[in-house]
Amino acid sequence: MKPLRIFLMLAMFMALAISTICETQLDEEELGFEDDGNDLPLSESEQTTSLRGTSRFLAQKTRVVMTCNKYPRVCRASGSPGPDCCKKKCVNVLTDRLNCGMCGKKCKYSEICCKGECVNPSSNKKHCGGCNNKCGTGNSCAYGICSYA
Repeated sequence: MKPLRIFLMLAMFMALAISTICETQLDEEELGFEDDGNDLPLSESEQTTSLRGTSRFLAQKTRVVMTCNKYPRVCRASGSPGPDCCKKKCVNVLTDRLNCGMCGKKCKYSEICCKGECVNPSSNKKHCGGCNNKCGTGNSCAYGICSYA
């Protein structure tokens, strides 16, 4: 009777220890952070989607994906594509062709986004051939080149 009692006490102690460890790991993973010191969440390509070879216990863990509409500070983190949030994606509205100047404003096929404005780099004197490439006074912009002729 005494070995059975010791075995049950040991089993209860192990169950308590495992549940405590799982709770602390789950609290860290609910925020979408790993323990490598990086403050950015895992991208969709880095997250595992296959459950093959995983037990049911491990498969129950779900990772919360941080989107900028709920967590706007994600866009201001280092390595982010831009400081602005458009349709749950971080973008830079000063340079993004699909969100030029504001979310949803698309530039035409031949235009690029410079300082939040859609411009044609093949004919614009202030952005000749690319953003902020100004032609001198009296020079024209043709085919993206200053003073072509």
